[in-house]
Amino acid sequence: MVLRRGSRRRRRAVIVEKRRSEAGSEDEYYVHYEGTDRRLDEWTRRNQIQKIVLPADAPAENTVRKTTRVRKRKRIELSESPKPPAIEDGLDVLRKEHEEVTKVKNIERIRYGNYEIDTWYFSPYPDDFGKTRNLFICHYCMRYMKIEKSYRAHLLRCAKKKPPGTEIYKEKSISVYEVPGSCNKSYCQCLCLLAKLFLDNKTLYFDVEPFIFYVLCEVDKSGAYMVGYFSKERGNPDGNNLACICILPPFQRSGYGKFLIQLSELSKSIAFSGYELSKREGLIGSPEKPLSDLGSLSYRSYWSWVIMEVIRSCSKITIADLSRKTAVHADDIRDTLQTLDLTRYWKGNPVLYVTQQLLDRCGKAGICKRPRLLLQPRLLRWNPKRASV
Repeated sequence: MVLRRGSRRRRRAVIVEKRRSEAGSEDEYYVHYEGTDRRLDEWTRRNQIQKIVLPADAPAENTVRKTTRVRKRKRIELSESPKPPAIEDGLDVLRKEHEEVTKVKNIERIRYGNYEIDTWYFSPYPDDFGKTRNLFICHYCMRYMKIEKSYRAHLLRCAKKKPPGTEIYKEKSISVYEVPGSCNKSYCQCLCLLAKLFLDNKTLYFDVEPFIFYVLCEVDKSGAYMVGYFSKERGNPDGNNLACICILPPFQRSGYGKFLIQLSELSKSIAFSGYELSKREGLIGSPEKPLSDLGSLSYRSYWSWVIMEVIRSCSKITIADLSRKTAVHADDIRDTLQTLDLTRYWKGNPVLYVTQQLLDRCGKAGICKRPRLLLQPRLLRWNPKRASV
């Protein structure tokens, strides 16, 4: 049992790693709290740990540990496309190696602008940068440093007060920049390394050239600094309109996540926001799956709202109609409608089943809330790039 930082209660945990403190006077222990996400793992001291002996039939820690995106992907891949035993064994080895390397946060805290942020996961920063407990990151150019003195000197001389690329959206104190990875490789690599500190499942760090990054910034008199972003792969064969999405912890619960979802995914014929980029491209969009736990919550909430907006405005509509009007993939619509209890099966197929009572219940439950920030399509200076002939 371990007394978790900031809590008065002890929680059951397992020791993952041990090290000497920076002063060298005592041992510190890296613990994982059972039944929680790895982002809550932390280093603690011996006096915070109370040893308990488990009964012989108690479940092992790895049977109760929360499923990670890697494990979810493994299960989905195996169920959808069985592979020969030799390939499966090779994938298992690679996954185990990855989990072994990333099981402990290599960087505990970052300084980013005016914020000191506790990290959530391992990130493969190169050389000694990945071995320091505290990392300093310029909130304008994404350059990372180990020493605070170097960081402060850099901030005084850094001339890059906004992301590279093209500003495609500006509203009051927020801006969005479109940043091609092929033209801004160093910036995008640094962006991915930073995001990995808060995304357990992210595997894109250095091969950024096939991707476009849409960087959301808060703007003040000093410049425009990144608070979150999403990336999108050019010519994705699966039709995904989003490969990765991240909002830094100090800026979460501000509506930025759903704002970026809106940007990624206005029908040409209706006036409310949807998957804006997908709609202007004439595409039906879906994010790359499986989603993280926080990403899944944001998407489910957004899909619920945008689907209900269309349903309330139509006297008769099908799932196919909903997909065309919202640019949300039909599979995502079906899953969301089932969560809202708005489907019934007719001759083996799911069909919409909507009554005023069900609509009222959804409204009272607060599961179809209007996003805090609504994207204004008229402010979006973006059109799909046409291939040259």
